[in-house]
This record gives sequence, structure tokens and C-alpha cells, in this order.
Amino acid sequence: MFRKILVAFDGSPKAYEAFDYAIELALMSKPASCIVVLSVVQPPESLYFVEMSDVINGESRHYEELLGELAEKAKKKDLEVETKVAIGHPAGTIVQTAKEKGCDLIVIGHKGKSMLEGLLLGSVSRRVASEATCSVTIVK
Repeated sequence: MFRKILVAFDGSPKAYEAFDYAIELALMSKPASCIVVLSVVQPPESLYFVEMSDVINGESRHYEELLGELAEKAKKKDLEVETKVAIGHPAGTIVQTAKEKGCDLIVIGHKGKSMLEGLLLGSVSRRVASEATCSVTIVK
């Protein structure tokens, strides 16, 4: 099966489903897979009204709390877990981190935007799937 699974986690309900799915996959592997849970803080595009470091630090602390809870959940199932909060653009950072960590699977939730929103805004899960050098599972 998979040796190392990266879970892209943004705190959404689908991200929690993706994490639970990764746990199931990890437990099926013998020996159990290692799980890397990654949250990406995207810097604000406009700094007009906010101080960038305050926004980034606040988001980072928020994700670190959430990732700590996920790590505890995985450890209760005797799974090796690593958490990371990165700063950058989500899709590119997810793909790059998977390469750096030697992951052979990325699990990511799909938010279910409309087709128009997906075309105008782009889809992180679609971009990860097209750019990743390893397998990608999109949890719908």
C-alpha cells in the first residue's frame, strides 16, 4: 500500500473527512503508513488594512491547534504522524511538501465549488491532482 500519506488540511468538513480516510488507509497498510498533515497559510493579497505578520501568525496558531488535535487522534490508533504549517500558495506548497517528504499519496478534500467558481477561482484539489508526482485521492 502506501508508506507515507500527506493529508492537506484546511479545517473544512471535507478536510476532516480526508484525514479520517487517510487514517483508514494507513491502518490497512502493513506496516502502517506514516501520515503527514499539512496546513497552508496563504498570505493576504492586499496589505492595505492588515499587518501581514499578524494575519500569518494568527492563522498559523489556529492551524497548529487543529493539527495537534488530529495528531492525538492518530496517535491513539498507534499511527506515526507529523504535522506541518507552511506559508505559501496552497496547491504548490502541497505538491512541493509531498515531494520533500517522500510521500506516495496525497489525500485532499474537495469543497464542491460550482463549475463557474472552479473556472474563475481555480481549484486547489484539481491543481494538486494535475501537478503532483505521486498518487492523489480527492475526498468528495
